[in-house]
Amino acid sequence: MNTLEIVDILQSEEVGKEVRTLRFEYDHKVEPGQFFMVWLPGVDEVPMSASYCGRRKGITVKEIGPATKALCTLRSGDKIGVRGPYGHGYTLHDGRILVVGGGTGMASLLPAAEAIGDASRVDVAIGARNVSELLFADRARAASNNVRTSTDDGTNGLKGTAVDLVADMLSKERYDFVLACGPEKMLFYLLALLQKHNVRCELSLERYMKCGAGLCGSCALDDKRVCVDGPVFTGEQVHRMIEFGKFRRNEAGQKIKL
Repeated sequence: MNTLEIVDILQSEEVGKEVRTLRFEYDHKVEPGQFFMVWLPGVDEVPMSASYCGRRKGITVKEIGPATKALCTLRSGDKIGVRGPYGHGYTLHDGRILVVGGGTGMASLLPAAEAIGDASRVDVAIGARNVSELLFADRARAASNNVRTSTDDGTNGLKGTAVDLVADMLSKERYDFVLACGPEKMLFYLLALLQKHNVRCELSLERYMKCGAGLCGSCALDDKRVCVDGPVFTGEQVHRMIEFGKFRRNEAGQKIKL
């Protein structure tokens, strides 16, 4: 879906420190894990994961650069341009599922947890730097009977990283599959942990994107284009990626160490 559509912001809600969710109606089917290209006239066009996939779609934006800061100023009645959805989303597996989100990664994951539709077989691990940046815990509890949290500074839940939290959960419970999204360093160590425990997974990766349709190559990761081959990849695919966890590319396509 490459046609740009102008939509009205119907709801703008602060959901965390410098994080805001924007809701809008967009009459296209969106799978959990897919993303939009969101255009703010005069500012930029940026990729944003779908944090709501029903009739009223949503994106969740953290203030990082000029585009995201501008998006966070929008309120009900303002307009944005939307293209998409793009990419491959999560596979909704049978069995017992662990959903692992770091930072704003929970925005991508919650539609998947909700789509599974059985709170008794979905556990959720949410990690953040501190309690003010802990996102969507209440929403997660509506989709899961077991939601646990971690913060780097110990202000909520386990003191430690999301990977530390998952290690603790794996010591107490067996999981058939893990879905995860978050900072790449987190995913790097999470994948190593899951391989040690022989647990299969899918990871949603983030890369700089310009077109969202596989044309420009700005999101290249080894021989994959994250926008069309991902953003969700299997653990087996990610394990074979040489650049994963080591390099990213900037706006000019130059490799930068993570």
